Amino acid sequence: MIREYRENDLEAILNMWLNVNITVHDFISPDYWVNCYDSVKKMLPESTIYVYVEEDVIQGFVGLQGNYVAGLFVDKPYRSKGIGKALLDHAKERKDTLTLHVYKENARAVKFYKREGFFPLSERTDENTGCTEIRMEWGKGMNHDR
Repeated sequence: MIREYRENDLEAILNMWLNVNITVHDFISPDYWVNCYDSVKKMLPESTIYVYVEEDVIQGFVGLQGNYVAGLFVDKPYRSKGIGKALLDHAKERKDTLTLHVYKENARAVKFYKREGFFPLSERTDENTGCTEIRMEWGKGMNHDR
């Protein structure tokens, strides 16, 4: 079930954010994510967050800032079960366009977003990590065959 974020979700979401980032971005020092923890903690309540919950366990979440997908996270035991797609579809139902940045080295995520209709628009170097990010966009009515 997908529902809106509740205040008491904060700790579970922050722990998932940290653990997933360290795991899937193994090309970035874990210290980077640990150092970002407090700023993310302050930012999360200002975002629109939808959580995927089964049996009172948060299995994933998507965070939006307007039309920008600030993050899509699925906890490791629940990956490849359609949760990420369900969360992204939930966001698509509420927005006409979505943009995001994904690390180029995170090939699994790049492939996922392309499969879900996102198109690469540009690349840039993330000043904080030195890694290349791809800016991607999805829109209702976009030509998904290009």
